[in-house]
Amino acid sequence: MSIHRSSLSQTAESTPLSTPNGPSSPPPQVATLVIKMTLMLIGVFAFLQVYSIQSILPVLMIDFRASEVQVGMVVGATVFAVALMSPFLGMLSDAVGRKQIIVGAILFLALPTALIASSSSIEALGVWRFLQGLSVPGITVVTIAYIGEEFEGLTVAELMSYYVAGSVLGGFLGRFILGHLHEWIGWRSAYYAMAALTVAGAMWVARTLPASQHFIPSPKFRDALQTLRRHMTNRYVVSASLLGFCVLFSLVGCFTFINLHLAGAPYQLSTGNLANIFAVYLIGVVITPLSTQIVRRFGSARTIIAAVMMSMTGVLFTLASPLWLIVLGLTVMSSGVFITQSATISYIATNVKEGRSLASGLYYMAYYAGGTVGAWACGLAFAQGDWAWTVWVLVAVQIMALLIASLGMVKTRLA
Repeated sequence: MSIHRSSLSQTAESTPLSTPNGPSSPPPQVATLVIKMTLMLIGVFAFLQVYSIQSILPVLMIDFRASEVQVGMVVGATVFAVALMSPFLGMLSDAVGRKQIIVGAILFLALPTALIASSSSIEALGVWRFLQGLSVPGITVVTIAYIGEEFEGLTVAELMSYYVAGSVLGGFLGRFILGHLHEWIGWRSAYYAMAALTVAGAMWVARTLPASQHFIPSPKFRDALQTLRRHMTNRYVVSASLLGFCVLFSLVGCFTFINLHLAGAPYQLSTGNLANIFAVYLIGVVITPLSTQIVRRFGSARTIIAAVMMSMTGVLFTLASPLWLIVLGLTVMSSGVFITQSATISYIATNVKEGRSLASGLYYMAYYAGGTVGAWACGLAFAQGDWAWTVWVLVAVQIMALLIASLGMVKTRLA
């Protein structure tokens, strides 16, 4: 379908801006190669730290004498903080701006990342992981709003796929780099290296991301509350948020506890080998940009239904014994999740025209709440019935996602 701005969006975004030639509204920005690469790198640095710890969970259990549930909640601590902060960062960004918050959030993320190296207990590690999560919404939430404001039409879906591909790559690199650095220099020194990478990322984004041209500040808190109330009854926002809950529940639950499954008998994989398992994420880096064409043809809802079924099939594959079949299952599962995520945030960016940052904040609040609950629930399932119980919990949540996509989402096409 053709992409049209709502009358409310037209009122806000067509507000005349002062230019040398008189009042006018700037045209949408052009999606240059530099912008595409920068948005991809923003995704990388947003997620480089969030799940990196998964590759060393067996080591942390030994170093801190921690249980499966405790290490699962260390993963969930960052995710929980992201869920808490997402709507607030959305409102702050709607009032203050976009680029400065994105750059500042990446820079701040480096601090707790470095402090993780000083952790003396599993509880202290959880605190620093929580602080990491407080800065992530300043990257994720605000970037979605930036893309939705500065570009139009099919370009939004294209750039969103680059951003999601970057987040997928960041998720892989975090686990891969930390897992191998631990074998070379230990996990504590490895986190100093991860902090340095994050500082470099902030400098790159500050230099290459264009300043906003279409941002209209909404500084009044009352206006933000009114927008929040409208979003809470907006079918696009509600269905996407519920779907996001299921998506990250599945991803965190699967890729946290598959590490413990493969570190035990009969596989006995090392941290380096566990890090290599996450190379399945690289399939997502390729498939996510290609998913734009699928969304254009079939629409977000239909694409999501197919992707969730794909993800569910992959999870069931991991019940097999051969390691190669488990890796294949993880590849299929993660690819389905990444397509679902890309289609869902494109669905929000395309259909929500006011309070974009707050809308994406609500989505990410639900998304990361799902990750927190997934880390906890799958930890309990793994402790009670090992990997088999974990798989059935994941399948149940994916069935919920199918129902949400089938019954709750508006079935439209982008073209």
